[in-house]
Amino acid sequence: MSVSIPGMEQAECIMLFGYNPSASHPIVARRIVKAKEKGAKIIVCDPRVIETARIADIHMQINNGCNVAFLNAFANSIVSQGLHDQKFIEEHTNGFDEWWETIKNYTPESVQHITGIEPEVVHEAARMYATAKTSIIGWGMGVAQQKQNVRTVHTIAAIACITGQIGKPNAGLAPVRGQNNVQGSCDMGMLPNLYPGYQKVTDPAAREKFAKAWGVPLERLSDHDGYKLTDVGHLAEEGKVHAFYNFGEDPLQTEPDAIDLARQLGKLDLFICQDIFMTQTTMLADVIFPGTSWGEHDGVFSASDRTFQRFTAAVPPKGECKHDWQIFQELSTRMGYPMHYDDTKQIWDEVRELCPTFYGATYEKMEGVGHAQWPIPTIEHPGTPDMFLGGKFTTPDNRAILMSHDWEPPTELPDEEYPLILCTVREVGHYSCRSMTGNCRALSMLAEEPGEIHIHPDDAKARGIGDGELVRAYSRRGEAMSRAVLDERINKGTVYMTYQWWIGKCNNLTLHAVDDRSHTPEDKFSACQVQAIEDQVWAEQRLEEMYNELKTDLASTAAAQDIEPGAVPASQVKRAMSIV
Repeated sequence: MSVSIPGMEQAECIMLFGYNPSASHPIVARRIVKAKEKGAKIIVCDPRVIETARIADIHMQINNGCNVAFLNAFANSIVSQGLHDQKFIEEHTNGFDEWWETIKNYTPESVQHITGIEPEVVHEAARMYATAKTSIIGWGMGVAQQKQNVRTVHTIAAIACITGQIGKPNAGLAPVRGQNNVQGSCDMGMLPNLYPGYQKVTDPAAREKFAKAWGVPLERLSDHDGYKLTDVGHLAEEGKVHAFYNFGEDPLQTEPDAIDLARQLGKLDLFICQDIFMTQTTMLADVIFPGTSWGEHDGVFSASDRTFQRFTAAVPPKGECKHDWQIFQELSTRMGYPMHYDDTKQIWDEVRELCPTFYGATYEKMEGVGHAQWPIPTIEHPGTPDMFLGGKFTTPDNRAILMSHDWEPPTELPDEEYPLILCTVREVGHYSCRSMTGNCRALSMLAEEPGEIHIHPDDAKARGIGDGELVRAYSRRGEAMSRAVLDERINKGTVYMTYQWWIGKCNNLTLHAVDDRSHTPEDKFSACQVQAIEDQVWAEQRLEEMYNELKTDLASTAAAQDIEPGAVPASQVKRAMSIV
């Protein structure tokens, strides 16, 4: 994010694109409500009538899969109406003429059949966004989990630049993260092309710095980009990846085409899982390391807006359980690279020394309810709520590069056999893959298996499906049982499934197709069909049987590993070492 979450309250206009904050980020949603109370204009672009659409000044219920086409039309409208900031463009950007060569072909009128939005509504929204003193565009997984996700972000960034709605306080770009501390993972180098602090592995100077700090020869550090998570299954099948260390993830729940992924992971020579609960993925592991939960250790989280926040342990670990960093350093030491830290402060101070943009974020500054927002290059620096002030960007000449792209249709379009569009979404009652919240009895009482599939009443009627009935959803990849919710707030021909559920697993249906740059899967668009189940009594019984079978399998796998709650058996460490 180039802006801060608290700063959203001060914006005069907030445009949400493919982002449902009330379900994904309730605290951000509250900021948006406060901005509305202060007089801000709200624009919502989403195929559903999400909660924020209820308070929006303009809601454009776009067609699924039209993102780049719609944003090109929005940008076209801005320029055609003379709403662009010519001075900002000339002084702070490059490539406007080349950018316009593509954008000029996307008038709101010419792409209405793709977007589904009346041209005058697009023009009105463009005026509202461009003429406000400060505007913010926020987006979420509705952008990130699409075939053209990187190209969509390029287009959003260009819109902010051509209107001058960036480089000043409370105006800019607000991409939010899909899970807790995803921003922190990226900050710490959990990307295959970057060291901590967004320093490229291909940069010789960065490699030399890290090699010196870690006391290893320069040639020991990779000089090329690594693999991405979504590549692992296929690379294992091709024999290019032989070992996978899975830390705190449940890819069999969260990654697309889950049935095929399970088969691919079975081809690994070594599969290690480190987690706090038994999951469907952990059941496949050769070695299991039980780690500590957020309540049992201390460290630092990064919020979506680049804010570091320190947290401390609430309770001590149980049994022989060890902190994640302790497991890492013991394994590293036994593999031949001695690693030793006394506490997380030592680790954090090393991060600060090696990452110039993080240096001022000391534990002392984050004590209590304190925080530090990067870039924060010195101890005295107050942090950076708004980036690129004065129109100075992180490019060699400090000018933004405008990029445009032609729209491409989604990978798998509906047909006669699979006539519905499947879009995966989140819901507020459970979190992520549900490995934590699924073990919470109170939350299970609020929402339970097999989850919900939202379907338009017309589509439900055509299939003989009643509200609340169990149904069979299926695609070319697999099937899942789910509970139908008749929903007039969604587009006809589209169904929405929440991805947290184990029995109603939508990723049995989703397509493994990824953006060619980010390799993020196209979870928001694949073809499927939904079928009524005539015998609802049988369906309810079968649902309970499948759920009990899964829970029994999870428990028996844990028992077979000789793992008591919170214990890390020494035999597991020895086993992992022998295989490595």
